[in-house]
Amino acid sequence: MSPPTASVRVDAWLNAARIFRSRNEARDACEGGHVEVNGARAKPARAVEIGDEIRARAPRGRFEAVVLAVAERRLSPPLARALYEDRSPPPPPRDEAAPSRARGRGRPTKADRRAISRAGLARAED
Repeated sequence: MSPPTASVRVDAWLNAARIFRSRNEARDACEGGHVEVNGARAKPARAVEIGDEIRARAPRGRFEAVVLAVAERRLSPPLARALYEDRSPPPPPRDEAAPSRARGRGRPTKADRRAISRAGLARAED
């Protein structure tokens, strides 16, 4: 077993902390400018240390955290949550603009599908 490290690559840490599903996704986010470490855009090989502040635009939404521990390999969810102190903003409220159907009514009719599409287009234009 290797000794614990004081720093690890940001893409590997994001994968170990389960922020991204794979290291490739984390690398692509870094290269796309969606990850910041201590306020500066981070390349995938940027070293992350305990106490660093990380901000990322992840698939689950905006992620902001302070690093409490480092790990290179993907961990189980309870261990992964121990790697950081989550400071992410709460998710935005759900938009109720789309018409809803009563549960158990079966498949939407053609008119229902058109109404759903119109509601989706109206929200996209806003």
